[in-house]
Amino acid sequence: MMTIKQVGEILNAEVLTAPDKTDKLDMEVDSACGADLMSDVLAFSAGHSLLLTGLLNLQAIRTAEMMDMRAVVFVRGKRPTQDIIDLANDRDVILMTTKYNLYAACGMLYINGLH
Repeated sequence: MMTIKQVGEILNAEVLTAPDKTDKLDMEVDSACGADLMSDVLAFSAGHSLLLTGLLNLQAIRTAEMMDMRAVVFVRGKRPTQDIIDLANDRDVILMTTKYNLYAACGMLYINGLH
């Protein structure tokens, strides 16, 4: 397990969530799921996990909420639009962005103990 804050430090990620939600950075995630197909996320992920994706749309947030995921990390430096950030804030999903691609970000988390 790892806290969302630790995930951000490992990935050198920028937190995009509203400042009043940053207390949630101490929540723990049990695993990570890296995917751009939300159907794969629905089929193969578990709750209390982390979603890493390059998909910038509202469906990524809705999928994370449905699967009880605690955070979404957008890879390759992608930045969501304000409507995506607002939905994540409303649904208590932490958002971050990292410059790393999906493969590298998943690998970095894996070698640091998040499986």
